[in-house]
Amino acid sequence: MHILRFLFFRIGFFKPGLLPWCARKPLDWSQPFLSAACKGNFTQVIAKKYPRGQKSQKKQNYLESLNGSWQERLADVVTPLWRLSYEQQLKVKFEAQKEILQRVESYLQLLNGVCGTVAVPQSEGLCCLLHPIIPSPVINGYRNKSTFSVNRGPDGNPKTVGYYLGTWKDGNIVCVRSNNLKNIPEKHDQVAQYYEIFLRQSPMEPCLVFHEGGYWRELTVHTNSQGHTMAIITFHPQQLSQEELCVQKETIKEFFIKGPGAVCDLTSLYFQESTMTRCSHQQSPYQLLFGEPHIFEDLLGLKVRISPDAFFQINTAGAEMLYQTVRELSGVDSNTILLDICCGTGVIGLSLAQHVSQVLGIELVEQAVEDARWTAAFNGITNCEFHTGRAEKILPWLLKSKEDGRLIVAVVNPARAGLHYQVVRAIRNCRAIHTLVFVSCKPHGETTRNIIELCCPPNSAKKLLGEPFVLRQAVPVDLFPHTPHCELVLLFTR
Repeated sequence: MHILRFLFFRIGFFKPGLLPWCARKPLDWSQPFLSAACKGNFTQVIAKKYPRGQKSQKKQNYLESLNGSWQERLADVVTPLWRLSYEQQLKVKFEAQKEILQRVESYLQLLNGVCGTVAVPQSEGLCCLLHPIIPSPVINGYRNKSTFSVNRGPDGNPKTVGYYLGTWKDGNIVCVRSNNLKNIPEKHDQVAQYYEIFLRQSPMEPCLVFHEGGYWRELTVHTNSQGHTMAIITFHPQQLSQEELCVQKETIKEFFIKGPGAVCDLTSLYFQESTMTRCSHQQSPYQLLFGEPHIFEDLLGLKVRISPDAFFQINTAGAEMLYQTVRELSGVDSNTILLDICCGTGVIGLSLAQHVSQVLGIELVEQAVEDARWTAAFNGITNCEFHTGRAEKILPWLLKSKEDGRLIVAVVNPARAGLHYQVVRAIRNCRAIHTLVFVSCKPHGETTRNIIELCCPPNSAKKLLGEPFVLRQAVPVDLFPHTPHCELVLLFTR
């Protein structure tokens, strides 16, 4: 018990568009994906589907920073690997994932005395089979969502739209335009530039610090592979009346419909009144000023609906690689119940629905669940259920109702904070779950804690009573070129 506490302390556990079109034929799963992906054979198909982002070149314009060093400094912060070739980037990321797995191995060896809860090492220091990293099919301009801040630029103008350099703690925040960031598509930069033009002609001040007043705040841009664009403007209402708010909404609407911003050709424009750093749709509804309420994406044979508040992987082409990897590792069949935890818009479960008996999805964001249900209905999928709420609250009773002898394969795709300990406990203690696929966007930190709890010996004090899982395979999937980040897909069995 003391060793377990020591380990948890070491890893930080105790630290104080348009209407959708007809659905296309589903993807052919007849050939193993993982072996082909690791060899790079998939890129020919995907590159044809997403050619624009691969070849995008940033165009110079009058909003370009006069001092190029600011652009380079921003690139070094937001995309630290941008100076390396993509092949070199992949090597850096692969070694980072290898080191993470080596640390996990050392923790588990301390807990068990021997390597009893991991597979036979494939090479020295590794606790499981580590596959080669799967590269992103699109290297430049791959983001389908970008959020731009408003603050003082290098020239001191408080109505500058871009990304932050510096820290609030040090009081040296500078907002730098993102024109030269390799991961941002031209369309996102264009909308940001015209939002800046709007701000600079508006008599209303930006909201830089909440208690100091001001109104205009950040901009979020969503795009899909068909080129449709959704923009969301965040606005601090301060003490404005409803009539005054209506004036501001009408002003920004006219700018993007009839004014200079019309060149952005937005599919939809949303407006959100927010007095907090982040507001969900439930806390402060997104108000549609014009256009379609959703955008739609074509993914793995599905037409997927995406709401303003819903989570969707920011690299669409890379997401296809990720979800196909999950499918192959999961080993599901027609007798399987697939449990999709932290399911977002439900794409993982929906893409596997034809291969399993039933899909059960759990997601906190209500809009995302509504999107998942819509996508299921539109694509004629009838064996899926999606539940709204916190996984730690829903999962225990949901598992209890399904313990009828059928095997359950669980897929978890949590946020950076990892899984709540009650979710880990419910998975660990459900005897019907023999296979778990863990998709982690931050495989160190909290995910390490999750892995230890899944694989450690039974612990009555922590109510981890079920048999431990064994970490069998790991597959790095790069969804974030030019950055150090990488998705890591982990397969556990017991």
